[in-house]
Amino acid sequence: MTEILDSTAEDAAALATPYLIQLAKQFRAQDTHGVWDGKSDATLLEPFILTAEARRALPIMGDPDPETLWRVEQFFSAVGLCIERRTKAMVTPMMKMSHEGFGRQVLIAGRLVVVNKQLRDVHRFGFPSLAKLAEAGTKHVEDGVAMIEKFREVADWG
Repeated sequence: MTEILDSTAEDAAALATPYLIQLAKQFRAQDTHGVWDGKSDATLLEPFILTAEARRALPIMGDPDPETLWRVEQFFSAVGLCIERRTKAMVTPMMKMSHEGFGRQVLIAGRLVVVNKQLRDVHRFGFPSLAKLAEAGTKHVEDGVAMIEKFREVADWG
């Protein structure tokens, strides 16, 4: 997948968004042996990119592999950390997934569900570009922050 390495100006700008910066940090935190030390953030985030051609090559129905499930967890963990940084409320991610790739991801602050995402076809989880990845993550962050701001007393319960 070399398309990402020849990224557009839009993708380059996306790499500077707080969400993609946090997602790249999530990846680097998992690298206990320094394998990814010399790699750019774009290269680290490449597994999140699924072009239209690559998506068409995947079967309509399929079981997600452990690496794909890990990427989904990393995607939402980064959302939760961005929400925490902005609101100072502790956010916990929880995912329930069937072996067929259907399930739900929630982010919880106190007693408040701040993000609730129904997942399906997880074996096809990915975005057409870094810009779309940043847009999706940032939207979840904004929605979560708005929910906490609206119901602060519930989010701070604990």
